Amino acid sequence: MLFPHPSAERSQRGTAHLGSTRARCAADRGPKRGPRLSVASGPGSGPGSGPGSGPGPVFTNHWAVRIAGGQKQADRIAAKYGYINFGQIGSLEGHYHFHHSRVVRRAPYSLKGPHSFIHMDPQVDWAEQQVVKHRVKRDAQRDPSFINFNDPKWSNMWYIHCNDKNSRCHSEMNILAAWQRGYTGKRVVVTILDDGIERNHPDLAQNYDHLASYDINGNDHDPTPRYDSRNENMHGTRCAGEVAAVANNSHCTVGVAYNAHIGGIRMLDGDVTDLVEAKSLGIRPDYIDIYSASWGPKDDGKTVDGPGLLTKQAFEQGIKKGRKGLGSIFVWASGNGGRQGDHCSCDGYTSSIYTISISSTTENGNKPWYLEVCSSIIATTYSSGEFNERNIITTDLRQLCTDGHTGTSVSAPIVAGIVALALEANLLLTWRDVQHLLVKTSRPVHLKADDWKTNAAGLRVSHLYGFGLVDAEAMVLEATKWRTVPPQHTCSQMPVLTTSGCSEEPEQHVDYLEHVVVKVLIAHPRRGDMEINLISPSGTTSQLLAKRLFDSSNEGFRNWEFMTVHFWGERSQGLWTLEIVDTPSKQRNPELLGNLKEWTLILYGTSQNPYQPLSAQQSRSSMLEVTAPGETPELKEEDEYNGPCHSECGDQGCDGPDTEHCLNCVHFSLGSLKSGRTCVSHCPLGHYGDIASRRCRRCYKGCEGCVGLSASNCLSCRKGLYLNALNSSCIHTCPQGYFADESKQCLKCHDTCMRCLRYGDRCTACSQGYRLAGMTCVPECTNGTFFHVEEMTCSPCHSSCRTCTGPGKEQCIQCAEGFLQQEWRCVQICTPGFYAAEAAGVPHKMCHRCEESCLGCSGPGKTCTKCKEGYNLVGRTCIINASCNNADEAFCEMVKSNRLCEKRLYRQFCCRTCPMNG
Repeated sequence: MLFPHPSAERSQRGTAHLGSTRARCAADRGPKRGPRLSVASGPGSGPGSGPGSGPGPVFTNHWAVRIAGGQKQADRIAAKYGYINFGQIGSLEGHYHFHHSRVVRRAPYSLKGPHSFIHMDPQVDWAEQQVVKHRVKRDAQRDPSFINFNDPKWSNMWYIHCNDKNSRCHSEMNILAAWQRGYTGKRVVVTILDDGIERNHPDLAQNYDHLASYDINGNDHDPTPRYDSRNENMHGTRCAGEVAAVANNSHCTVGVAYNAHIGGIRMLDGDVTDLVEAKSLGIRPDYIDIYSASWGPKDDGKTVDGPGLLTKQAFEQGIKKGRKGLGSIFVWASGNGGRQGDHCSCDGYTSSIYTISISSTTENGNKPWYLEVCSSIIATTYSSGEFNERNIITTDLRQLCTDGHTGTSVSAPIVAGIVALALEANLLLTWRDVQHLLVKTSRPVHLKADDWKTNAAGLRVSHLYGFGLVDAEAMVLEATKWRTVPPQHTCSQMPVLTTSGCSEEPEQHVDYLEHVVVKVLIAHPRRGDMEINLISPSGTTSQLLAKRLFDSSNEGFRNWEFMTVHFWGERSQGLWTLEIVDTPSKQRNPELLGNLKEWTLILYGTSQNPYQPLSAQQSRSSMLEVTAPGETPELKEEDEYNGPCHSECGDQGCDGPDTEHCLNCVHFSLGSLKSGRTCVSHCPLGHYGDIASRRCRRCYKGCEGCVGLSASNCLSCRKGLYLNALNSSCIHTCPQGYFADESKQCLKCHDTCMRCLRYGDRCTACSQGYRLAGMTCVPECTNGTFFHVEEMTCSPCHSSCRTCTGPGKEQCIQCAEGFLQQEWRCVQICTPGFYAAEAAGVPHKMCHRCEESCLGCSGPGKTCTKCKEGYNLVGRTCIINASCNNADEAFCEMVKSNRLCEKRLYRQFCCRTCPMNG
């Protein structure tokens, strides 16, 4: 059954319905643009608000407000209605974060009062009370049969290198090979969006970057996680260790990009709202290169949810303006709802064209039990699997190490680390270049899936694994020689029988595909009964949605966007077919049918082949008219010319009608007696106009435009040369302290930069007194001071700190001489219950916690010197009072001499002579 455009043939057909048969949606003829359907962005109206999406909305006392006129105007309006202005939302200009302390922090409905008049203020363009969004960390819950391997040694990092020769050894991600080529993530900044990171962890402290960190939940610059007995907030620290754990410090593990800067945005330990997410994505986009996120909506098989209005804008701002226009890189875990039959096309974060959606496979290339499938997955890494398959090792809370980090949460940080290696190889990669590199270099290898197919561009792709297992060595090798892909074009068309890829609009023309999006408006009695496929003109089929057993929602899809990468590299022109399979389940009345109200095809890609250089264009001056083969030119004896002269001919007349027939010129004469002269109105490239002689004279060699004969008279340069702004000459490379801009001029770097790339403040080396932080030169603060972000100066640390991230006594990285580090403070002596000892990766001693029952101790293990109340000191161990009854000395001596202490019965009665530790 073919679905027509809703506006076509309405009187004959009415509205098309979805029955239990296969419904094929192709489109009517001719490109049309119907009215856009506006869907309210407020609570209860968006995806995930219907049945099966959990309880009703929870309203917070935070508002997102859009106001023109800047910070002062926003402050004035906030005060007028009793709000506090917490400042701009990330990088979204004109958008502010308002908080109202007299409104309930969490409520099931929006409370009315004087504060609500802000919505009617003429100075307020838009305001929205923030609603709590359910976001879950994507580490898979441990399977009951799972065996815990907890060995933090380098030799067990099988996914990076292979030392054993058995058949279970797989290291096709080639991370070690990329390191051997010299790429370890230097100068690249990665930030983990999560529940915080333990910045003082011995494996993270050396690479920790406070400029790439922020605490959204606490509204300060310290992303340290909140500690509790269950270690709920260990997720971010685990992800950070995968990316940038320090190498060769004898502590725990090695990160994929072990020389990269690592930061953390603490944003999951509190109410997650649209505002919180947008703020997190907008933290220092010109400084942070890669944002890694291993969380998303509930993976319960029934939720349809994605980024809100502000977060969508933050994504768009990031790719347009982040990294000084090259685009922020967002890496996202694809989801862990496999056991619930979830499908990651119902997650608007992983199905965004702006994110790199990453899946997982087990050590042996099997499908993990938690894996979700969908068409937006780009690539895959190893992660946890079944009980007999090895795990990934990383950092853990409380300065520990773990192999318990699981699910697709493992895979996103690994790819963030590999992308950091590629950026070190080529700092000028755009956000789209990175996606192209992953598509080109990822490989199916031994990954097992029934749906591997080769698309029309020759790329192998699967809904489980995208284009396959990432290959770090291939990524860095391609990056070193990569040529930036052509500009992205977007062709959006209401369904048409055939599409030209907007070839009639040069700025929108898409010939070679990247992402393809289908936007649908579907009413349906049970959303989980639908399967949706898209078939390209080349015949490649991509499943946009699979059936979901637990999705009983009657909400359907309200302008939901399904995205696929399976047509990457294919040509866009031809017939596109949308196929909807609707199979009523037992829970549904089969007579209730679905209704496809509208769908739009959105093509993203380029008008030129992204991998082939443009063919050389011949200039008109090099093209010569030739006589056809075998044809003899006709020679005629002509009379003297008496016709009109060309307008470029001067007062001496001409011998013919063209410019080369002039006897003198009005403006300039070009050429010589030998080559022939012609009159021109202005001199071409490589020449300048000599006004005195009215001649076009050649510029100095290398000059494309000039004002005179000498080497210092250049205005622009020929291909491969750069214009030196100091002396107007053309040179092969810009001098130190200068960079080549898009017009091929050598311009001066910022005063703080010794060397820079593409922009004056995109530094690769710094002037004396400054250090490189990402690609920014900041003051080189001496020990005892830290770089203050807001003031851009070096400010003093607390007196107990040798190095620090802020002025507080809990913001020390290393302690001053004479101090010991205890938890997050520097102290002169350890408090009761701790002992002083060396620590791996730290230049000074630390206070380590004694055994649980000790009030004082001299070292690790059973070395107690004083016990807590309710315990007795026996030998060097603290024993619960109730388990010890002292006998008389003679009896105890007999027990001791006959080695009866080994019998538990005698230990209980002879605590003085029988040490409880055996």
